Amino acid sequence: MPMNVPFVTDERQALLAFLTQQRAAVRNAAYGLTDDQARTTTTASTLSIGGLVKHVAGAESGWIDRVLRCDSSDPTDYAGYLAGFQMQSDETLDGLLDRYGEVAARTESVMAEIGDLGQDVPLAKGVPWFPDEASVRWVLLHLVEETARHAGHADIIRECLDGATAGSLMAAAEKWAPSPWVTPWEPASSPA
Repeated sequence: MPMNVPFVTDERQALLAFLTQQRAAVRNAAYGLTDDQARTTTTASTLSIGGLVKHVAGAESGWIDRVLRCDSSDPTDYAGYLAGFQMQSDETLDGLLDRYGEVAARTESVMAEIGDLGQDVPLAKGVPWFPDEASVRWVLLHLVEETARHAGHADIIRECLDGATAGSLMAAAEKWAPSPWVTPWEPASSPA
C-alpha cells in the first residue's frame, strides 16, 4: 500500500479507503513484534500495541453492530472499556491481528450492502460521548478518526520500544526495496 490513499472519486470508496489505510498503519506498528513486546507499555500511559489492536478491532466491531442495530453492549461499562485496551496473557498478537482482519472484512461487507450513507444509526441516549444523532457516514468518519488517533499512539509506542518508525515498518511489511527515502525495518540481531 502506498504511503497515501490512492485517488478516489466516490464517497463510500473514499471513506473505506482511508479507514483501510489507517488499519494498515496500526498493523504496521505491530509488525515483527513478539507477544511480550506487543504487551509492553513504553510511555507514561498504559497503552500497548497489542492493547491498541484489540481496542480498534472492538471499537470498529461495536460501531458496525450499531449500524446493524444489533448492539447489546453497555456504553457505560467503564471496566469493560478499560479491559478492551489490555492484551491479556492468554491472547496472542497474531490472534488479535486475525480478529482485526475479520472485523475489517465484516465492515467492508456491511458497507457494500448499505444503500444510503445518510441512514440513521441509533445510539444509546444520555451517553455524553455519543452525539445526539448519527448516520452511517458519521460512523465511517468516526472510525477513520478513531483508528488514526490510535495508529499515532501505536507509532509512538513502537518507536519507544525499538526505534522503528512507521515508514520503515511499512516498507518491511510490504517488502519494499531500500531507497534513499526509506530503509525497511529489520529486527535487531541477537548477540551470539
